[in-house]
Amino acid sequence: MLHILVCDDDPKQLQHMEHLVIKHIEAQGVDMELVVSASGPEEVLEYLKEHPDKHGLYFLDVDLQHELNGIELGSIIRETDPLAKIVFITTHAELAHLTFENKVGAMDYILKDRPTDADVRTIESILAAYSRYLEEQAHEPHFFNVNANGEIWRIPHNDILFFESHPKIEKRVILHMVSGELDFRGKLHEVAEHVPKFYSCHRSFLVNLDNITHINKTTKEAFFSNGESVLIAARKMSAFVRLLEEQDR
Repeated sequence: MLHILVCDDDPKQLQHMEHLVIKHIEAQGVDMELVVSASGPEEVLEYLKEHPDKHGLYFLDVDLQHELNGIELGSIIRETDPLAKIVFITTHAELAHLTFENKVGAMDYILKDRPTDADVRTIESILAAYSRYLEEQAHEPHFFNVNANGEIWRIPHNDILFFESHPKIEKRVILHMVSGELDFRGKLHEVAEHVPKFYSCHRSFLVNLDNITHINKTTKEAFFSNGESVLIAARKMSAFVRLLEEQDR
């Protein structure tokens, strides 16, 4: 799903953008969602912190009446979300050159004082961003991006064995990889949204079917190449076996 974020300190403009984006999504029936509509950068930055793997579409006002202007916010977004699609909406045409100086790589620079043209350009930006998103999904190798210990890790799916709900700390997940482990803030059901081909074989585990070497129906365990294992819920055993068999066809 392509997630859309809007940041504008003008309440009327923000409401207008919300309406425009939601109306387009509903009319086209596309796989997009407006996830943030904010008057300042804080909510956008918090979203990036919680969802570092989102290749989002960001509509940013340049003058946010904040210590961070929209172009500076765009630079931070670009560092955290390298595949971000960024569009600036502003009354300051003279500041367009700053997007190049700050290496933001904006898709468009739309002027608010031309409302009809601005609406058309906004819809065109959404269409272009969604087209890019579909191309990325079709051609880019699959990765799981995670913010752990103050660093952004980009883990190839084929290196992931399984995710585990931390047994002692709430809202923490342990990522088990071929080469080691990472501990990060989150919930297993949230992780599942980003790795749809992984399987929840137990309420505490989300596994990569491609990296399972064998299962033991008696002990209800699934094993991986490094010797680690996870439990399989009894009620999920039949479905689990069927999925593994389908993997081999």
